[in-house]
Amino acid sequence: MLVFILFISGAGLWQRTYLTTASPGTGEVVVVIPRGTGVRGIGALLAAGGLLKDDVRYLCMVALSGLKAKLQAGEYSIPQGLTPPEVLQLLANGSTLRHHVTIPEGLTVEQVAAVFARDGWIRREQFIALAQDAEFIRKLGVDAPSLEGYLFPETYTLVRNEADAQSVLRMMVDRFQRVWQDVNPPEAHGLSRRQLLILASMVEKETGAEAERPLIARVFLNRLARKMRLQSDPTVIYGIREFNGNLTKADLQRATPYNTYVIPALPVGPICNPGRAALEAVVRPAASEALYFVSKNDGTHVFSTNLTDHNRAVKIYQRGL
Repeated sequence: MLVFILFISGAGLWQRTYLTTASPGTGEVVVVIPRGTGVRGIGALLAAGGLLKDDVRYLCMVALSGLKAKLQAGEYSIPQGLTPPEVLQLLANGSTLRHHVTIPEGLTVEQVAAVFARDGWIRREQFIALAQDAEFIRKLGVDAPSLEGYLFPETYTLVRNEADAQSVLRMMVDRFQRVWQDVNPPEAHGLSRRQLLILASMVEKETGAEAERPLIARVFLNRLARKMRLQSDPTVIYGIREFNGNLTKADLQRATPYNTYVIPALPVGPICNPGRAALEAVVRPAASEALYFVSKNDGTHVFSTNLTDHNRAVKIYQRGL
């Protein structure tokens, strides 16, 4: 009987020591717990990170804590120096890491996919395929053959094991819809929402100078009103699948649905995903009679109302004459 009592007493001390002993070291350990991982698997992952010992005492702790059904999958940054019950409580609270992914203005669907795929948030091919999937696009409330133009550029917060291609695309399109409602365009300039979006994508690619965007938009609108070709180099480039960085005269003459040197209208679809400033620029463009602009090679442009002045600016800034 005495041996049994001593055994029970010793076992209690063994368990109590386990519960009150903090993990050694300082700093934090990142642990990723995949969905569907069982209690034993979670213990193995925590033990691999040096956060607790994975033995029978861990199983006893989980069973007695009442947290077994509350342990959540996800990515955790767990401080060293916590006791096993404190580590367990973090998992039960679902205190997962939040990551911030920034999508700049002017990226195409394929470029957006590359950003998210870089850190393993999505599979690039699946993302691109979904962005062209008619049924999926319809469910998002978009009437278009592709989500090009509808993926709003912004900084998004993602949680490991919760983000996938569908959820990321849905999040970006939802953000676009909210921003579009905030911009609140009427049937501006007699153009539909899609036409305005196409125009905004062109404005986004033509200039990085925010102050110029309303003026760039006005030039395109002035040319559309006069049934002039828009002659936008970025539209030509978008229509070339394997563009090598060198835009040639032959490229400008090649007939594609995006080549605005050939077609007397807007391209068939957006050429990138524009930001708020570009969307606002096409809804509220500058007041100007300008019909032409040419790059000054410093990120800004010279605007002209007639071809003579434009050709003079081209000689100065493009040909150095």
